[in-house]
Amino acid sequence: MRKVLTIMLAALLVSGCAQAATPDPTASEQPSPSASAAADAPSAVPSPAAEPSPSPSPSPSTLWDVDSAASLQVIVNKLRPMDPAAFAPELVPVSTENEEGAEVVRPELDAALTRMDAAMRAAIGEGTFVTSSYRSYELQAQYYQNAISSYGQQAADTTSARPGYSEHQTGLAIDLQSTARECRLDHCFGATDAGIWIAEHAWEFGFVVRYPQGADAVTGYAWEPWHLRFVGTEVTTAMHEQGIGTLEEFFGLEPAPGYAS
Repeated sequence: MRKVLTIMLAALLVSGCAQAATPDPTASEQPSPSASAAADAPSAVPSPAAEPSPSPSPSPSTLWDVDSAASLQVIVNKLRPMDPAAFAPELVPVSTENEEGAEVVRPELDAALTRMDAAMRAAIGEGTFVTSSYRSYELQAQYYQNAISSYGQQAADTTSARPGYSEHQTGLAIDLQSTARECRLDHCFGATDAGIWIAEHAWEFGFVVRYPQGADAVTGYAWEPWHLRFVGTEVTTAMHEQGIGTLEEFFGLEPAPGYAS
């Protein structure tokens, strides 16, 4: 009997250990309320990054040097005198036909003029003839005084620059006619074959007709279809593409219809 009781007690002990060792399925298989909420919560969607505002395009006057006397893009007008007043650039003789071999210009201008002359000859059978180029401060003073003597100061200021205010002093300006020698320093030059060709094609070689027709209020000078200014093809191409006729407008500079005093 005691033996039977012992066997039954052992069986009960074994059964209790086995039941205690059985894991509670609710403890391992069901998530806690906080874990369930976290799982069901929508994931955070990042807000789209703000589009950067476009930077303003730089002004052409900051891309090119319009102030230094030696710059190819220096702007000289009735409000912007040469600085220093006695500036004298590096000069070379004009390679194309010119007034008695006496004309001198900046090397960059001469190289461009040589190319333009060849293209013009091929197109219309006439070349360029330079009638005036670099002028020193002293020579411009003589030109200006002669204009005053002939026309009076008010009229002279519409056709001739005061000394220290002339583009010719930069070595980057020339007065042209063709080898046909028609309409020297006259408005009728604009209607000649050479004048028409230059107006249409000078930009391809880095030149602008510096004082275009109808732009007196901007440039301060009457129309001069013979007066070319070299600024380089980057500038003239941009001006041509944008339909801009004066350097003041292209560079965003103040119009210069008259002297400050």
